[in-house]
Amino acid sequence: MANVITVTALNRYVKTLLERDSVLTDVALRGEISNFTNHYKTGHFYFSLKDEQCSVKAVMFRRDAQNLAFMPQNGMRVIVRCRISLFERDGAFQVYVEDMFPDGIGAMQMAFEQLKEKLDKEGLFAPEHKKPLPAMPKCVGLVTSKTGAALQDILNVTQRRYPIARFLLYSVTVQGNEAAPEIANAITRLDKGGRVDVIIVARGGGSREDLWVFNNESIARAAFASSTPVVSAVGHEIDFSILDFVADLRAPTPSAAAELVMPDMEAELREIRRSYSNICKEIQNRLQLCYNRVRDIEAAPQLAAARSLPLGLLRELSEKADAARAAMHGKMDAAKGRVAHAAMLCGSLSPYSVLARGYSIARKAGSVLKSSADASEGDRVEVQLAAGRLSCRVETIITEEEL
Repeated sequence: MANVITVTALNRYVKTLLERDSVLTDVALRGEISNFTNHYKTGHFYFSLKDEQCSVKAVMFRRDAQNLAFMPQNGMRVIVRCRISLFERDGAFQVYVEDMFPDGIGAMQMAFEQLKEKLDKEGLFAPEHKKPLPAMPKCVGLVTSKTGAALQDILNVTQRRYPIARFLLYSVTVQGNEAAPEIANAITRLDKGGRVDVIIVARGGGSREDLWVFNNESIARAAFASSTPVVSAVGHEIDFSILDFVADLRAPTPSAAAELVMPDMEAELREIRRSYSNICKEIQNRLQLCYNRVRDIEAAPQLAAARSLPLGLLRELSEKADAARAAMHGKMDAAKGRVAHAAMLCGSLSPYSVLARGYSIARKAGSVLKSSADASEGDRVEVQLAAGRLSCRVETIITEEEL
């Protein structure tokens, strides 16, 4: 006869078997929600997941439920990440849900609208919270994948428009279960670090499922809390995410984000040259006016009468005239100083000033070479110098490891 055991021992044994099965510790389960209950005291979600033939009881504890970007509803099709176990007291086989995602366009759109309405009511989309972008950022924070096309698009546009820009890359996963906390953490750390003037969150195009992570509430709240301006550059022009509504500026593509954030250096240089020319003309005009006024005063009858004044009065007039000339020269020196400062700024922005210090730029087929790996032996390259260019052929390549 078999050994006699208690019900408690049986349930505990079955629970142990289930929890020791590695297959059942991390399961992705698809089903339709039914009998959904949001427990008003504990905040736990209790529901069933069913398909055409079967159903299973499920629970999602408050610590996981409060991170959802939407509120589950009866009839909604979802995919859940869960572990399988046994509720020992009742001997109830059930799944313990750790995360949940809408399954299908209808469910995704419902979840999107729920979160959008919630955050809008809290004021996260309000225009008065939008921060202006810096006119000439010194350092730009990038939150994107280091291997993605979005990063290369941004770098290519920057090289053309504003090659003196610096970047601080925070590489993250841009889709999947781990992406949302990584992206939210990256925004927060770049903002708190104080080293960047603007943050671009970027990802190339993809399906709606691929881009769904950017509808995560934690990312939206991190962007809203950032004191550094945040630019959303996710997907293509037709794609919209919750991050687009919260960010200080929405760019339709990563390339467009670079266009909006980076000033056109050539246009800025032209503006500096125009301002310099206008300042010089203004100084000349004012000098001419001063000269004409002095000439008119010297020719005035009152000056002739003044020459007959007593010596003490003539000396006082001469001192006041000297003081007036000194004041005029002081203003001229200050104006010249401002002109010189503008000229120095113009020169510092020019990439040719870097070349004049002995540096050069190597290009192959019009593209700038940044690494020896970008060229091969026998390639024709063009070397830009401060004065003129050289057309060269690559004879030998020395890698960084060989230096």
